[in-house]
Amino acid sequence: MAVTGHSAWRDVPRLQMKLFTERALDEVPRLADDILREIRREYPQLQLVLDESGEPMALIGIRRALDGFVRELATREDRPRYQLEIFQEFGRGEGLHGRTLDSLQAVYRLGVRLAWRRLTEIGQEVAIPPPAMYELAEAGFEYLDGLVDLSVRGYAEAAARQAGERLRLQRKLMELLLAEHRSDPSDLLAERAARVGWDLPEQVAVGVLRRPAREAMAPPVGQGVLLDMESEQPRMVVPDPDAAGRAEHLRRALSGWSGAIGPPVPLADAGKSLRWAEAAVGLMERGLLPAGEVLFCTEHTEALVLLQPEELLDDLARRCLAPLAHCGPSHGRRLAETMLAWLETRGGAPEVAARLGVHPQTVRYRLRQIRELWGDEVDDPDRRFELELVLRAQRLRGVLGGG
Repeated sequence: MAVTGHSAWRDVPRLQMKLFTERALDEVPRLADDILREIRREYPQLQLVLDESGEPMALIGIRRALDGFVRELATREDRPRYQLEIFQEFGRGEGLHGRTLDSLQAVYRLGVRLAWRRLTEIGQEVAIPPPAMYELAEAGFEYLDGLVDLSVRGYAEAAARQAGERLRLQRKLMELLLAEHRSDPSDLLAERAARVGWDLPEQVAVGVLRRPAREAMAPPVGQGVLLDMESEQPRMVVPDPDAAGRAEHLRRALSGWSGAIGPPVPLADAGKSLRWAEAAVGLMERGLLPAGEVLFCTEHTEALVLLQPEELLDDLARRCLAPLAHCGPSHGRRLAETMLAWLETRGGAPEVAARLGVHPQTVRYRLRQIRELWGDEVDDPDRRFELELVLRAQRLRGVLGGG
């Protein structure tokens, strides 16, 4: 019993103390039975767990708590020793069954009130002075705090274990979802989803994130979004990405993060959405897409289509833009920008000049040079398509400007 300054309990004569503890210890078995009976009457929903011998664990816990408390009073130690791991098990059980600690703490308080009532009677029988009994009451509440602390610790352990298990199962589900060519039966997918309480959606979008800091906490994306923070670049699976308000919620939740969210696809094609998101993140890392936010691939389709097949586009560019090889870098760039504006506007010199911010006469001069360099190829629909494709890609890469 923790004591500060003068202690009325320590002043109790040893004989009275001996009588009190002997009677209290004799009362422990019967008092424990009475307390459990009253608890069950007040809380009929309380589930009793039996030990190997068939005795209720709650009864064992009450008995040990009463016995330990009385013995600690008799030793007159400054600090009680809480060696009642069974109360940690009680807390762990509440956590594993998804209940809160509120009802458990209420049961503890009821037990303390009933125990205090009987200990007060014993104190009167052996003439323990009232000031000493007041200290005994304080010690009882201190003892209760110790039992609650044990239960809270057990509850936290159970919660952490369950959270860890859920994350493990969630990662397994995501691995199955994101496999590019999945051969597993659909009932396995449904079973894994059910184990983490995830309703299988018709469509998903897959995101790839870049950490703002090494120890960054998981973003609050919401319960329905599967999130794997174990990967070097965290991944997430967003169900029903086109649902009302979903995109705006993700933008807010991912504030401070960067990365990309792939296009919506049927659930079976989740791997394809992941591939587009990874491609977008790759472009972000090369400075070809904005890197300070989480992008939606559907808003950057042109860049993803034109910048991804690099080797093919580079080869096509060498062939299509070969006539510019002898024009010099600056003049060649101006001719390329003029050609792109001409192909995009499908207009004459005035429209192209307005696009480029130059004089129409300058555009006419450049267009004559373009016809001299490419000849009839600029009138062929297939060649025009290839040229526009290549020039758009170069603009996205920053090779071309607007004038």
